[in-house]
Amino acid sequence: MRTVISKDDTSIAFDRLGEGSPIILVSSAFNDRSAGAPLAQLLASHFTVFTYDRRGRGDSGDKAPYAVDREIEDLEALIVEAGGSASVFGYSSGAVLSLKAAARGVAITKLALYEPPLIVDESRPRPPEDLAAQLAELIAAGRRGEAVELFQTKGVGMPAEVVAQLRHAPFRPALEAMAHTLVYEMTILRDIQLGKPLPTKLVSSVVIPTLVVDGGQSPAWMHKGAETLVDSLPKGQHRRLKDQTHDIVPQILAPVLEEFFVD
Repeated sequence: MRTVISKDDTSIAFDRLGEGSPIILVSSAFNDRSAGAPLAQLLASHFTVFTYDRRGRGDSGDKAPYAVDREIEDLEALIVEAGGSASVFGYSSGAVLSLKAAARGVAITKLALYEPPLIVDESRPRPPEDLAAQLAELIAAGRRGEAVELFQTKGVGMPAEVVAQLRHAPFRPALEAMAHTLVYEMTILRDIQLGKPLPTKLVSSVVIPTLVVDGGQSPAWMHKGAETLVDSLPKGQHRRLKDQTHDIVPQILAPVLEEFFVD
């Protein structure tokens, strides 16, 4: 484990693996840097791969108040550590964070996104507008388990009966430990889950080559979001992976990323 210091003096923990042009992996909700390790292992034969704990998770620090800009600065600090520019792969909410970083002009050379959860029509219910505030109230009251379930049902759209079955899953304590970062996730996603076209300024500002990947078995709203994003990006490409879902299978995804990220 190594660390970099972000602009607001927050320590960000990361692992570095392999040799070659740099790629930074940006994780999704409920994940720390360990989640990206299997994919990093497969990419490390061709690239230098950075996995990191987003702020508030794992070995990274955190500071209030939260702002999306702070997370973009964290990624920028890692890019400086990588040599001043890097390719970036973002997964789910991490894909949206990566997209916003690229739109801000962070030195990203190529961008790959796996299933950014974009709600651009009425094909799935939108999260409540005040979901971030509801989550913050639960966290402040020490009701972390309830925050996890609220995010799963209202944010992700999981059926309540499935969420109930997961209450005693072995990984549940890890979810509760990261529950405060769910407020961060909903803050990142707020403007791209409105059931409306994507913000014009956001997508038009991403002028680097961008690959958007989705799974063939994912729901229609996820497909629509991916297609809409690709159509809106100046240099967008699309890959739909047969038989795949929102869960990443590193052995399937790694060859796709290698092909895209190769110099």
